[in-house]
Amino acid sequence: MDFEGLNSQLQKDGYAVIPNFLDDTDISALRHECSNIINDMDPAQHHTIFSTTEQTNDDYFMTSGDKIRFFFEKGALDKEGVLQVDKQHSVNKIGHALHILNPVFRRVTFSDRMKDVLRAVGMVEPTVCQSMYIFKQPGIGGEVVPHQDSTFLYTDPMKLVGVWIALEDATLDNGCLWFIPGSHKDGVAGNRRMIINPERGPGKPGTMFTGEVVKFDDKKFVPAEVKKGSLVLIHGEVVHKSEQNLSSRSRHVYTFHVYDQHNTEYSTQNWLQPTDAETFSPVYTTTQ
Repeated sequence: MDFEGLNSQLQKDGYAVIPNFLDDTDISALRHECSNIINDMDPAQHHTIFSTTEQTNDDYFMTSGDKIRFFFEKGALDKEGVLQVDKQHSVNKIGHALHILNPVFRRVTFSDRMKDVLRAVGMVEPTVCQSMYIFKQPGIGGEVVPHQDSTFLYTDPMKLVGVWIALEDATLDNGCLWFIPGSHKDGVAGNRRMIINPERGPGKPGTMFTGEVVKFDDKKFVPAEVKKGSLVLIHGEVVHKSEQNLSSRSRHVYTFHVYDQHNTEYSTQNWLQPTDAETFSPVYTTTQ
């Protein structure tokens, strides 16, 4: 599969779009499987509310790297953890090991075409470290504030790429991505990093931020509206965001992060660490 010009676009703007990466069959398979996963979920066993403005860092989140866990929208559960809305419309996201623990998501993640994409952008030993299904529920889908992915998944040197696949049209109305083109060329602003809190324990958060908080210029953001089936590559240092979804339409996405292990050190301070479940999966040698 030829993806000529993909790497130059990624290096120029910090993101690149591949239209029609997934066909309707693959899109339907992912959405149907996600619906099944939620149907089988017992809300009483999953009490974490996901916030897009405050990092979730309780044990449920911190130990989710090798599991399939559910993070609810604010207001979906009452104080006792009882579901207050329809189950299918209650979840903000599912993470973080769909790429290994679910065969449908695994098939898409490690497809030959996906391998071709990562080769086209020059990755030598790409490794998937986490995956998520993000819902952006109609009317209540939360804002994702401006950020850089390498703040949360730091490597030395920085070799992180996000793979973001639209399972529905992503528009201005329902919360498409916005980027500051070229912002990746300046590295991580303020040397901002989220790391494991060395003093974590009872009553203390699992993570903490280092570096400076940087305010990004809203006027520099440009929208990236895409059709369903499109794949968006996101450079680890590019500044991006998405707005709250106030529309009547959802914006479902399957996304995962890949870093190049070749001559690269993955930080032991990152919240997400490899486990015996081997969810840190090398793309070129992992089968579907």
